Amino acid sequence: MDRLTSMAVFVKTVDLGSFAATAAALDLSGPMVGKHVRFLEERLGVRLINRTTRRQSLTDFGRAYYERCRMVLAEAEAADALAADQLSEPRGKLRVIMPVHFGRRCVAPILLELAQRYPALELDLSFSDPIADLAEDGCDLAIRTGNLEDQAGVMARRVARQRMVVCASPSYLEMHGLPRQIEDLGSHQTIIYRRSGRVIQPWLFPRHGQPALEVMPVSRLRFDDLAAIADTAAAGMGLAWLPYWLVRERIQAGALVPLLSDQPGFLYEAYALWLQTPHLPLKVRLAVDALAAALPRLMT
Repeated sequence: MDRLTSMAVFVKTVDLGSFAATAAALDLSGPMVGKHVRFLEERLGVRLINRTTRRQSLTDFGRAYYERCRMVLAEAEAADALAADQLSEPRGKLRVIMPVHFGRRCVAPILLELAQRYPALELDLSFSDPIADLAEDGCDLAIRTGNLEDQAGVMARRVARQRMVVCASPSYLEMHGLPRQIEDLGSHQTIIYRRSGRVIQPWLFPRHGQPALEVMPVSRLRFDDLAAIADTAAAGMGLAWLPYWLVRERIQAGALVPLLSDQPGFLYEAYALWLQTPHLPLKVRLAVDALAAALPRLMT
């Protein structure tokens, strides 16, 4: 007999509670259900089910074996689904939640290109900086940056690394001078980022073999919007610490000048998160693969 088939019959027998119910559910004869169970018992050399004329009950080993069989069958179904995915296209709604600016500038264009490639794929994109609850919000995918907290049942894959840069406008530097080392930052005007909840984000600078150096600039200008910080820095109001992808065009145009060039930029990790499942839906897998392939090029 085929072992996987016998495992499936055994699991169904435990779930339904009787050989007769299993026979009806699987369109088998009662004796054939018994043969599948006996095949496993003889192969293992251990009884799985205690049987009498009135009732049946799992042995202790049978209960442990039942749990393992369920896992094996779920993995086998997931493996078969992979083959089915290769012959199909992603379809249905893909709901993704992402940080506002990173999502709008970097993530959304990649997902829109994916939607153009697959006409049966629907996109439902949400732009929000607060951390989302995948299960509660009904999201297929969440994009997050920075450190992740361990969450039971949530899978994560790094899809990019954002390089941070200190920058200022030429007019500000002409008036206030050029900071040449990290210690000089304290004597300059700065524009700092305040996450929702009034949490001030320190500026981070990597150190070889040590935790990143945290610098908390003192500032009278605090924003919870990165684009507003870039605008304010370009207007000559102070130094800013921002993702390079956000200020790349301003730097290339000369509106902002990158500073502390001898200091390597801190790298913020960007992750794709999804709920753990025996079989990752094709639409989610393709979206994560597309982001992991395209985002790193946008970060340089």
